[in-house]
Amino acid sequence: MGYYLVVFFCFAITLHNIEEAIWLPKWSQQSSRFQKPVTSSEFHFAVIFITILAYLSAFSFLYMPESDFAKWIFIGFLGSMIFNAIFPHLIATILMKKYAPGLLTGLLLNLPINSLFIYQMFSKNLIIWKELFISTFVVGIILLALIPFLFKVGGKITPS
Repeated sequence: MGYYLVVFFCFAITLHNIEEAIWLPKWSQQSSRFQKPVTSSEFHFAVIFITILAYLSAFSFLYMPESDFAKWIFIGFLGSMIFNAIFPHLIATILMKKYAPGLLTGLLLNLPINSLFIYQMFSKNLIIWKELFISTFVVGIILLALIPFLFKVGGKITPS
């Protein structure tokens, strides 16, 4: 797989997470079923940690393409970020009739770049649908479970 696709993935997720880091903490303060209120320090800690995990998954796959484990984690990140562009960002924006931070970068960067990466992997017979679905599900669940924990840790180790 091309080094440039890994760079694009990192670029896309970084810009997405920066967009969220800037606007999501304030946005989360409004009553919503999509996001519990979170402080800037809680969110910034969590988003930095998740971004580091994304980079580790991308570069692990790049440098160890023969490792099924590295591939599964990376395609799980790719799929999770595609899913994330739709839910919660797009769905929250539609239902709340108010822009949900992360929507723009999710739809314009994460969705097309990650889809292209997945398409390239399918075209080179590096993955099958079962791997994509299972990896996306497992990594997505792990990330969702990590987020409240990271918010808690971020709230304790960084000043508000």
